[in-house]
Amino acid sequence: AVDVAIVWETFKREFLRKYFPADVRNRKVIEFMELKQGNLSVAEYSTKFEALCVFSPHYNTVEAEEAKCVKFE
Repeated sequence: AVDVAIVWETFKREFLRKYFPADVRNRKVIEFMELKQGNLSVAEYSTKFEALCVFSPHYNTVEAEEAKCVKFE
């Protein structure tokens, strides 16, 4: 058996490419951008918002915290 060290970023990129293609990720980004509270309770909206926000890297930085708050409102 040969042990091979894989850099995390390489593993993550290849894993996502195989099991979570770009078109699926892009649909999640669009779903996040179009998300409205509508008939959802605040708790339901918050849960959905956080789950979809993961797919929008722009909103996942310290610098984007204010923009994330504005999007939530």
